[in-house]
Amino acid sequence: MADVQGNNNHVPVLFSYSVFSRPSSVPVGSGYELLIQKFLSIYGHQIDVHRKFVIQLFSDEWGQYVDLSKGFVISEKCKLRLVPLQMDITTLGNLSPSTTVFFCCDMQERFRPAIKYFGDIISVGQRLLQGARILGIPVIVSEQYPKGLGSTVQELDLTGAKLVFPKTKFSMVLPEVEAVLAEIPGLRSVVLFGVETHVCIQQTALDLIGRGLEVHIIADSTSSRSMMDRMFALERLARTGIIITTSESVLLQLVSDKEHPKFKEIQTLIKASAPESGLLSKV
Repeated sequence: MADVQGNNNHVPVLFSYSVFSRPSSVPVGSGYELLIQKFLSIYGHQIDVHRKFVIQLFSDEWGQYVDLSKGFVISEKCKLRLVPLQMDITTLGNLSPSTTVFFCCDMQERFRPAIKYFGDIISVGQRLLQGARILGIPVIVSEQYPKGLGSTVQELDLTGAKLVFPKTKFSMVLPEVEAVLAEIPGLRSVVLFGVETHVCIQQTALDLIGRGLEVHIIADSTSSRSMMDRMFALERLARTGIIITTSESVLLQLVSDKEHPKFKEIQTLIKASAPESGLLSKV
């Protein structure tokens, strides 16, 4: 308890986050930034640093927590809590090339005979990669244990991809990927496609929304060995707020206007409809 009692230059503070509370102390006059650092030092392994937060102070006058102003400084014993901000519902579904990145997940040669409608999702995947190049959207490509499962299929042109990396973890959200994402100013949305829907796609999507990013899964370029696994994974992901959509819908949303300078190139790209395979009845 020595840290809680502190000395004459420190003030006891109860730091709360989620369902946890821990007493500690900070120097008199500590401001917003120092308090954020204190929360990170106490709960760092539980806090997603990619999200935005607000610090709240328990008000005896109001009998509840109220938001702190950025100019606030600690002068007496108090209770604080750190609250993650929720995504603004009005932004959901909006896509812009400047705030979007494409994730191509594990489209590898050894999966070809096992994944349902693999040829169809590869065809759509190539359309998405071409669209990304036309619109200048960064592309990140993963390969699951390529030593044993082979490289990305030759049909997919990875020219200009920002990162192509091997992995053994099912999720694509690894430190090297997070480093690339941190370099993209204003990043808001990830367009995700590949295999398998119920494993690597699902775990990647959940990791991404946990970091405050909006995720769009391309249903016509995502599959599994089992259609039942695919169906229930997409249903589960949709319930978490992840957007299940199609390649044509996403590409047209990214240009948004017939007058967009790249509209004709995208129009040419989608002139032939995506394959109407057995994926259609299983979404």
